[in-house]
Order: sequence, then C-alpha cells, then structure tokens
Amino acid sequence: MTELVRHLNPDGMHRNPAFTQAVVVEAGARTIYVGGQNAVTADGSIVGEGDLAAQTVQVFANLETALAAAGATIYDVIKWSIYIVQGQDLRPGFEVFQRVWGQRPNPPAITGVVVAGLAHPAFLVELEAIAVTRVGGTDGA
Repeated sequence: MTELVRHLNPDGMHRNPAFTQAVVVEAGARTIYVGGQNAVTADGSIVGEGDLAAQTVQVFANLETALAAAGATIYDVIKWSIYIVQGQDLRPGFEVFQRVWGQRPNPPAITGVVVAGLAHPAFLVELEAIAVTRVGGTDGA
C-alpha cells in the first residue's frame, strides 16, 4: 500500500517511533472511519473498571472487530484519536499499544486529548481510528 499512503516525518520536526507527524493518502484508496471505542464487550459489560491497561486491551479488541467487518486490520490505521480521562497515567495504555503495534514501521498519526469524562463514568479511555485500504480490501501493510 506504500503507493497509496505516505508517512511523513519532515526534517525540522521531532521524530518519534510511536507516531508519524503526517500521513498522505493518494487517490484510489478506501477510507474507513471507526467511531470511538470503549472497554465494552459485545454483551454490554464494561471491562477493567479502574484499570486503564485492561480497558485499552478491550478497546483494541473492539477496534479490530470493527476494522475486520470493513475489510481492514489494525495495521491499516493511519490516524488514532485517543481520549483519556483526566488524572489517568497514559503509560499503561501506551504499553498495550506497543504490544499491539510491535516494531512495525510507519505508526499512525496520533492525537491525544485529556477529557473530564467519557460516555460512561467507568470509561477511562476511548479510541477513534481512520484506516485506509486498497479499494476492495486490506493490505495489512
């Protein structure tokens, strides 16, 4: 998919292996928008009350399910928006992200926002995703 998506870390900007500064998507790509995912199972149960790492694991499981339904994988994500409740230590959630992403190159662009609260008082983190695939399916790049 390298011809459809370019990850940019221009000279003069900080380079971090955890995120990309900008991502360019060329014509001919299919874009998938996944709304904010929380630590909720299919039956509506909340996972990991008070445990950011456990909630992040469930959030990624939900993201993977939603992306698969659209013919994409987590590795097709070009942009995350992370909402974390004020007072939470982001590190346990980031450790989960690192396990999921691994040592793959070209991480997504990331925006992190600290919020007063989310849709349910037990939620500590929420992630939105934008993924890009070739028209007709995933590339898994």
